[in-house]
Amino acid sequence: MTDLILDGLSLTIPDVIAVARAQPGTMSLALSDESQAAVRRASDAVQQIIAENRVVYGINTGFGAFKNTRIPPDALAQLQMNIVRSHAAGMGPPLETEVVRAMMLVRANTLASGYSGARLETIRLLLDMLERGVHPVVPRQGSLGASGDLAPLAHMALVLIGEGRAEVQGTILPGDQALARVGLQPITLAPKEGLALTNGTAFMVALGCLAVEEAENVAFVANVAGALSLEALNGTQAAFDPRIHAVRPHPFQIGVAELLRMLLEGSDFTRDAHSPDPQDAYSLRCIPQVHGACADAVEHVRRILEIELNSVTDNPLLFWEEDGSVVALSGGNFHGEPLAIAYDHLALAMTELGNISERRLNRLTDRASNGGLLPAFLTENGGLNSGFMLTQYTSAALASENKALSFPASADSIPTSANVEDHVSNGPISGRQARRILRNLERMLGIELMAAAQAIDFRRRELGSHARLGRGTGPVYQLIREHIPFIETDVEMAPYMAKAAELVASGAVRRVATDALGLKWSNQ
Repeated sequence: MTDLILDGLSLTIPDVIAVARAQPGTMSLALSDESQAAVRRASDAVQQIIAENRVVYGINTGFGAFKNTRIPPDALAQLQMNIVRSHAAGMGPPLETEVVRAMMLVRANTLASGYSGARLETIRLLLDMLERGVHPVVPRQGSLGASGDLAPLAHMALVLIGEGRAEVQGTILPGDQALARVGLQPITLAPKEGLALTNGTAFMVALGCLAVEEAENVAFVANVAGALSLEALNGTQAAFDPRIHAVRPHPFQIGVAELLRMLLEGSDFTRDAHSPDPQDAYSLRCIPQVHGACADAVEHVRRILEIELNSVTDNPLLFWEEDGSVVALSGGNFHGEPLAIAYDHLALAMTELGNISERRLNRLTDRASNGGLLPAFLTENGGLNSGFMLTQYTSAALASENKALSFPASADSIPTSANVEDHVSNGPISGRQARRILRNLERMLGIELMAAAQAIDFRRRELGSHARLGRGTGPVYQLIREHIPFIETDVEMAPYMAKAAELVASGAVRRVATDALGLKWSNQ
C-alpha cells in the first residue's frame, strides 16, 4: 500500500515532515497516474526540441553566463553530467538527514508536475532512495537561493549518477556503493535532467517545512511558559479579558488571550482582578499582543510554504500551445525571494518570543522586580547559594545571539555568474538562521519553565499545599517535576536546563497542555 502519492499539486507540510523523519523501509512513495502521464509528455517534449534542432537554454546551451554557448548534439548528455559535477561546490558540515530527505521529496514533487522534462526513471530513483534510506551527503553552505539551491541540489544529484557520497545504514559510502548497498543502480542523465534536478528551491522549502513545524510548537509553549510565570509572579488575568481584545481584533491576539484564559482556568496562584495592584509588567500583561503577533508570523510562513511546496521552480519550463506544439519558456521561478523574506520574518518573530521570555525570567529571579514575592535568584540562603542567577545570564546570552542572527539575510544580495545572475535572495541563509534561533528559543523557554516551577514551589509555602494551578499549567508543572526536581542548594544547572529544553523541543510540554485542555494536537 502506497503511503504517499505525489502529483506535484497536493503535497503538504505534514507529508514532508513524515517523510523527512521516516525510517528506511517504513514508507512507500509513488507518482499518480496523471503525474506519470505529464512527466512522460514533458520528457518526450525535450527529445522533440532536440530533434527539431531548436536552441533552448539548458538543453543545448551552457548555463548562467554561458547561456549563449551552443552545445553540439553529441555532447548533450555530458552537459547534464557536467552541471551536476561542477555545481557540487558546497562547503561546511553536512545537513541533517531530515533536511536532506525533505529536500529530496520536495524536488521529486516539483519534477512530478510535468513541466521540467525529467524522466520517470529519474524521479523514481529519488523516491527509491528515500524508501531505502540512501541519503546524499550535502554540505550546508553554498546556496544563494537564486537559480535555486544549485550547490545543495547538485550534491544530492551526484548520488543519482553514482558519484558523490551518501549515508546508508549508518555508513558513508561513495554514491555508487551506497546505491548498490540497497539494490539500486545509478542512472545516466538525459538532456535537461541535470538542470531540472539542481535548479529550484527544494533546499529552502525543506528548511522551511521543518522550521514552521518547530515554530508552531514553540509559539504554543511560549504561552504555557508565560502563563506559568504569571502564576509564579502572582499576576492578574484581567489583561486577558476578551473585551479588551475584541476592540483590537487581531485574530492571533484574540486566540492567545483565549488560550491563556484556558491555561489559567481555576488557578489559585493569580491575584483577583479587584486587587489594589491593577496591572502587571508588559512581559506578562502584553503576552497576547506580543505572542499573537509572533504566531501570526508563523502562519504567514506556513501559507507561503503551502504555495511553494506545489510550485514548479526550475527553468526553463515546458508548456504546450493549443495545437500541441511545445514551447520552452525561461523565467525566474527558482528565485527564493518569497521564502527568504518569510524566513527573515519568522526569525524576527522567534527572536521576540525569546526577548519577552527572558524578561519574564528576569522578574522571576530578581527580587526587586517581583516586589519581594520570591527569594533572590529563587534560592534559600542566598549568597552561599547563587541559585538561578546564571540561568538568566544564559537566557540573556541566547537572546543576544538571536538578535544577531535575526539580521535579515534577504536584505543582502551579491551578483554571480559574471553579473548575469545579479540579484539573489539568500533564502537558505534566512532559513538556517531561523532554525538556529528556534534552537535557542527552545532552550530559553525551557529555562523559563524550569524557573517558573521553582517559583511555584516557593509560593506553595505561602498559599498551602491545597492551592491549585491552572487547568493547563498544572499538568505542565507536573511534567517538569517528573524530570527536574526543586533545587534546594547549588548544583550543576546545565543538565537540568538541557532536559527542560528537550521537554520543549520534543513537543512534550505542548502535548501535555493540549491534552489537559482537550485541544486537538495537529499541525493544521
